[in-house]
Amino acid sequence: MDSCFVIVAFLFAFSLSSGERTLKFVTVLYRHGDRSPIKAYPNDPYKESDWPQGFGQLSQEGMKQHFELGQFLKKRYTGFLSEDYNRYEIYVRSTDIDRTLMSAEANLAGMFPPNGSEVFNPDLKWQPIPVHTIPSEEERLLSFPLENCPRYKQLMNETAKTDVFLNMTETYKDFIEMVKNKTGLELASIENIWSVYDTLFCEAQHGKKAPDWVTQDVMQTLKLLKNFGFQILFGVYKRKEKCRLQGGLLVDQIIKNLSIAAATDSQNKVKMIVYSAHDTTIVALQEALNVFNGVQPPYASCHMIELYQEDNGMFSVEMFYRNDSSVSPYAVSLPGCSQRCPLQDFVNITREVITLDWNKECQLSKASTDSEVIIGLAVCGVLLLLLVVLLLLVLCRHKEPMTSYSHIINESDS
Repeated sequence: MDSCFVIVAFLFAFSLSSGERTLKFVTVLYRHGDRSPIKAYPNDPYKESDWPQGFGQLSQEGMKQHFELGQFLKKRYTGFLSEDYNRYEIYVRSTDIDRTLMSAEANLAGMFPPNGSEVFNPDLKWQPIPVHTIPSEEERLLSFPLENCPRYKQLMNETAKTDVFLNMTETYKDFIEMVKNKTGLELASIENIWSVYDTLFCEAQHGKKAPDWVTQDVMQTLKLLKNFGFQILFGVYKRKEKCRLQGGLLVDQIIKNLSIAAATDSQNKVKMIVYSAHDTTIVALQEALNVFNGVQPPYASCHMIELYQEDNGMFSVEMFYRNDSSVSPYAVSLPGCSQRCPLQDFVNITREVITLDWNKECQLSKASTDSEVIIGLAVCGVLLLLLVVLLLLVLCRHKEPMTSYSHIINESDS
């Protein structure tokens, strides 16, 4: 019996590794391209007016990065997507932010230069292709971390009390204080120091001279703290629960799309869904999949999830991550599964980070709420007691001077 099982397992594995397979569906998530800083620190010699389009805007370098990524995607999926743009095959969604919308447009320019009847201006090698979005305040799929979640805020507060967080804070206490003094920030911590690195990095990328205090060692330390800041957002402490409230929402949508693609055999079905978003979006997804490498995703980095149908009719999922345009994307394996992961296994493994009721899980537990109420009542009781004692003291002190004053007046009258 055991030998039969081994033979069956071997044949199944062999069919997955060497059989004819067909690409059925692709999900692409990428970060926007190079941009100007999000903001300046108080003592920053460069202000918003020093940047052509202001803060947080896609640069020409960022446009080039995404045009190149679009060409890469075009080449990678040649034969899967039509040579010309087909609105039935590809759907693009972006966060409602200038730099992600523009990145998607530059990317599509690289993917689908107009041919033949698509050319509407002989001098323009570009055609308009729709990029969909929703208002930022309604975004719950691509913009992380989601802030309107009390339980997540509580988890972040608990993270700040963990040994690893406290050790990092203590180890780099003097460095953080130095950065605070040099930048003029009112408050500097591991949670917000990433913004200093981001500003200095953007300035350096665009040829702006750094202040004297910004040495190579300072930048390396800032980078280390910045990466740690990304890790604690969705991992380090209670990763699964954090992911259920954050990146798990995106994983859930991706799995739904994969399942629909596996169950649909229409010639006009969508073949590719593209998400144009941010570094935190990629981190949220990769933490939920438990494949995050601990490093902030660079500009125009791209996570691809591909659905294949094997020659035996079964479906499998493969993932690839492109964070360096000079080399091929590297394979990403879901922990507990092979690189060519059967779709059902992919669904089962990721189930732990998918919530059935996000709004309910975001609420604080009754036990936690009760504890907060009890503590609040206790504090109020103590304050009330102190107020009563203070009032009695005031009354006593007020009574004594009045008696003394009357006595003095009476003496004067006599």
